[in-house]
This record gives sequence, C-alpha cells and structure tokens, in this order.
Amino acid sequence: MAASTTTDGAGSLVEAFRAVARASPEAVAVSFGGRVTTYAALDAASDRAAAALAARGVRPGDRIGLYCINSDAFAVAYFGIVKAGAVVVPVNLLLNPKEVAFILDDSGARGLIYFEAFAEGVRSLKPAVRSLEFAVCVGAQNPLGDMPFASILSAGGACPCPPVNPAEDLVAIIYTSGTTGRPKGAMLTHRNLVSNVRSVLSALRFEPGRDVVLVVLPMFHAFAATAAMLSPLLAGCMIVPLPKFDPAQAADAIAASGATIFMGVPSMFNVLLRLPAEYTGKLASLRFAISGGAALPVEIMRQFEERFGKAIYEGDGPTECSPVTCVNPIGGRRKPGTVGLPVPGVEMKIMDEQGRELPRGQIGELCVRGPNVMKGYWKLPAETAEAFFGEWFRTGDLGTVDEDGYFSIVDRKKDMIIVNGMNVYPRIVEELLYRHPAVREAAVIGEPHELHGEVPVAFISLKEGASVDASALRAFCLESLGRHEVPRRVVFLPDLPKNAAGKIMKRALRKDGERERGVP
Repeated sequence: MAASTTTDGAGSLVEAFRAVARASPEAVAVSFGGRVTTYAALDAASDRAAAALAARGVRPGDRIGLYCINSDAFAVAYFGIVKAGAVVVPVNLLLNPKEVAFILDDSGARGLIYFEAFAEGVRSLKPAVRSLEFAVCVGAQNPLGDMPFASILSAGGACPCPPVNPAEDLVAIIYTSGTTGRPKGAMLTHRNLVSNVRSVLSALRFEPGRDVVLVVLPMFHAFAATAAMLSPLLAGCMIVPLPKFDPAQAADAIAASGATIFMGVPSMFNVLLRLPAEYTGKLASLRFAISGGAALPVEIMRQFEERFGKAIYEGDGPTECSPVTCVNPIGGRRKPGTVGLPVPGVEMKIMDEQGRELPRGQIGELCVRGPNVMKGYWKLPAETAEAFFGEWFRTGDLGTVDEDGYFSIVDRKKDMIIVNGMNVYPRIVEELLYRHPAVREAAVIGEPHELHGEVPVAFISLKEGASVDASALRAFCLESLGRHEVPRRVVFLPDLPKNAAGKIMKRALRKDGERERGVP
C-alpha cells in the first residue's frame, strides 16, 4: 500500500489505523525491549483496552491521562483511549506532581494510565484531581494497587467504536509548555491529526514495509506523537521506541534495528557528535534524519553530515498545528538555516501585527492555515481568539519567506531583544557562537538594562577540554555583529537546561538571571 494513499478517505484516526492493520496484519508495528508487536496484535490489544475503558464507564469525549514512557504500551494505550471515543491527555514526564495534577484537573480527566516508575508522584497528585475516578498502572510493580494494565489487555468485551465526527471530535488535548503563563491545552481533532499524518507521509516519503523509525523523542510530545508514532503506524512502517535518549544506546538501537529514519531536536544531533569514533558506522542504515522542535544551528548540521554522511532535513511546526507545518523537501533542494517549504495541505504566510501579508524577505509573524490547525485551546475562548487572524493561526514565531517559498524562523516573538530601540534576534547571535571552535551549546536571552532597555546575555557550555573567556567570545562576535548585538555578558555553564524534548529552556536561563540580579 502506497504511503500517500494510506489515510485517503479515512474519516477518523481509528479507521486509518484499522485500514493498515487489515492490509498488513503480520507486519511488525512496534519493536520494544525485545518484544515485537504486529499490526494485528496492536489492533487487537488496543481493542481490548478500549473495551476495558468502556467497562469502567468511559464514554465518548471523556478525557484520559497518559503518563507513560516511550514503549509499546504507550501505543496500545493511545489507540485504546481513542477507540473508546475518549480523548488522550499526554503528560510530560518531567513535570512535577503539582504540574501533572494541574493538567489532569484542568482537562477534567476521569482516568489515568501511568507507568509504574511514576507511582509515588501519582499517589501525591490523586487528591488534587477532583475528576479522577480510576487509574491503571503499566508494569510489573503496582505499589498503589491500581488496575494493572496487563489485566486490561487480557480482558474480554467488544470494542465500543462509537461514531466519530472527524471535524469536531477530539483525539488529544496536548498542553503547551506554559512559557507565557499557565499551560494551555491544544485541542486536536481526528481531522487535524489524520490530515497532518497525510501531509507528513507525502512530505517525508515513508516507504511501507521498509522504513523503521527510531523514536527517541518523547511520545507525549506533539512532534513525536504525529511524525514519529502516528505517521509510521499509519503507513505500515515499524517504530522502535526508546524510553530515554542516550546517544550510545540510540546508535546501538539504530544498528540493531536497521532504523532508516531518525527524528530529533538540535541538542540530540549535537550530543551524537560527541560519540567515540567507533560509533560512527552504527548510523549506516539511516536514509536521512529529521530535525525539528527548535532551530538547528547550521554548524551542527554541517558537522553531523560531515561525520556520519547522513542528510538532516529541518522542519518545524507548533503543537497547535498537529504539529508539522513545513520541512525541507526529502531528496530535493535543501536550504540550511531554513525550515523548508509548507507540507502538502498546509498554507503559510508572514504577516504583520494587523494580519496583513508582508513582502518576501521582510520579518513578520509566521501564520498557518489548514485542516491541521487545532480546534482551539481547552476552556480558553479568549486565548483562542487571540491566537488567530481569522482562519490563520499565529505561531508566535518571527520569520521570513524567500523568493523560492522557503521559510526561515528568525526567532520566537517573545525572545526578540530590543536594544536602544533596535531589534536583536538571538538566533543570529547563537548561530555565530556555534561557529566558535570552543562552543558546544549557546543560548542568548535579553536582560533588562537601565540605559539601553535590554542587552543580550549569552549562556555558553564549552566542548570537553576547550577553553575561552568572555572577552574573547565578545571579540569573536564583534567581528561579525553590530555592537548592539554583541552579548553584554557571557555566562558559562557545564550544560544548558533542557526540557523533556531536549530543547534548551530559555525560561530557566531567564530565571537564573533574575536570581542573579536579585529579582524576587
């Protein structure tokens, strides 16, 4: 079955998956920890999970939290929840119990499926989630005595399979990281996700029966859920989930599974570069790699491709867009430093503050329109309205589009620094810092200044054995940047803070800076 037609005519995610399971029942869908799960087995196991949830009183539209490591159980639970007509609420594994409780309580989750390692956190959050009626524990240990996931998989009963309105009925509510305040739940419908999967399959040219996707990005994250889990599974490909990203383990898993596609965030490619020489050949089976989630420094791309001989295709997309909006064309013309062309079915424009399209080359806000764009933010009508210019979703990214239609992201709107009334885009400064031979990681933020309004501050981690001081780095920057763009301060850290998806957390750096300045 051709990848481009896998989801054609599928009204719901469930129908799309069942079509693949019927066409390739004996093909391996998931390989995890030495276990292989065929498409037929994944279909049957998720049917049983759906039946067990329905037996617990779960009805269409109910929300169920999914607090689980990358695994075959995650995929079974995800499809089981959706087959029951319920809504998946994926939980970020790095959140503390209070933050998890907020997400479950805000979404009104009736149930929670969690991995055994998170039992103590679940114990403390249960009293704070008023809507929670039951919990299911994945794993051999079950210290809280909750319903074992294994018993769900051995239960009988028919899959409820309620009717679905693809344009209205939700598959998932994915909470954003909350960098601008409280986390917001992006409501993604069947239509949103099926259309985005169709776009990904067309853009990435997955080859059913051949492609094997290593899933090291956390499956609770929108990028991994759509591009690394749903898209391969709706194309008849195999996924190999890893519970955490360790560069040596990832390289070993690529070699052992014959993985053909690796998807990561920029920091992962940077870490892979630090592997000993004997690991270089372990990436030989890859056809290509995909980078998303944050801007990939061109220097990191160059070093990775030079060492491993594998092309990285950079793309982008926010959670609210299901999330994939654009990517450099596979096998086509790549433009390093850009996030490529819109994927099929998605439109993108650069707009000003009034929602007017800007000429090519001018910096403005990147806006998106298409069937992939979310229904809205859960229980936040005002924030939903503010996020749109009519049908166009405002991503909050500042960018440009060139004469060939390739989009570039200059920076997040909220990350832009204004020095003496002049705009400074941190990504431009960061790209330069990555070219310094001693620099391993770099992040630039704005710091309030009495005289200049704001000034740039650089946070740097150095390569092993390398040394450079702040004045030398500032001199290096002054060779290529305007004085207002050169970091006023340079802070050296062993490692820069990252979130669960491996993205550098500028929010944490800002807090550190505020503490240094005595801000309460």
